[in-house]
Amino acid sequence: MKKDERLYAFIVAHTSRSRSRIRRFSIHRRWLKLSGFCALILCGAAVYGFYGLAQQVAHLRVERENNRLREENQRQRQQLEQLENRVDRIEDASRRLSEISGEGRDEASTGTDAHGAGGPFVELDEAAVAALARRAAHLEEKMRQFADALRERAHMPSIWPVEGELTDNFGARRNPFGGGSSEFHSGLDIATAWGTPVVATGNGRVTFAGSQSGYGNVVYLDHGNGLTTRYGHLSKIEVSEGQELKRGEAVGRVGSTGRSTGPHLHYEVRINETAVSPRRYLPEIE
Repeated sequence: MKKDERLYAFIVAHTSRSRSRIRRFSIHRRWLKLSGFCALILCGAAVYGFYGLAQQVAHLRVERENNRLREENQRQRQQLEQLENRVDRIEDASRRLSEISGEGRDEASTGTDAHGAGGPFVELDEAAVAALARRAAHLEEKMRQFADALRERAHMPSIWPVEGELTDNFGARRNPFGGGSSEFHSGLDIATAWGTPVVATGNGRVTFAGSQSGYGNVVYLDHGNGLTTRYGHLSKIEVSEGQELKRGEAVGRVGSTGRSTGPHLHYEVRINETAVSPRRYLPEIE
């Protein structure tokens, strides 16, 4: 006898109080198994889909983090490159200022290579980069202050304008033309041979170059901040008005023009047109 593999379900439907009808439904076992198998496949596909979606989300999260780290590394590399450029500029400026101030060292005498480098390894993190940036900014500010001080010093009339014998100082003196009277001498008289070069005692701009009563051929230099110098009795003027001079550059030649008894340089220092003693600015005579 063949086994019936169908499954039955009975539904009783009441149509009235006195009568009822029974309707029978049947489902074959084969379809039930097939439906269960399909449901299992759908569940597996759903689980695999959720797993793949989770993997994709995790991959996107990792990719975003990697991009952030790459951007952070790029930013730090750019900061380090900028800092290296700043340090190079500071070193270049330091060398130039050392040359200007005369305080540079002879690298050959130290027995070291100018391109040598060393020291313990310290890895730079973000905090270290920030600290290095602050240090570089501090060094740059110090360098600017040093450069300003050097520029200010370069304008000070701090060298002797000519080599010779100091014959008259600043202040009261006897009249060099005789008569027994006294007069106020507004500068220094430095006697030397005719035609000896006269140099600017500090950086400045020529505001007058010509002949003037008492001074003869004279040059005025403006050093800024109300500070000026005068070079009188010249036999020859070698600059022109408006010309910018550096300390040590030629102004003219010693002579005896104007109110003079012989070849010498009359040298003055003035602050806001008031004559002051030039010895305050000059090195001592050895």
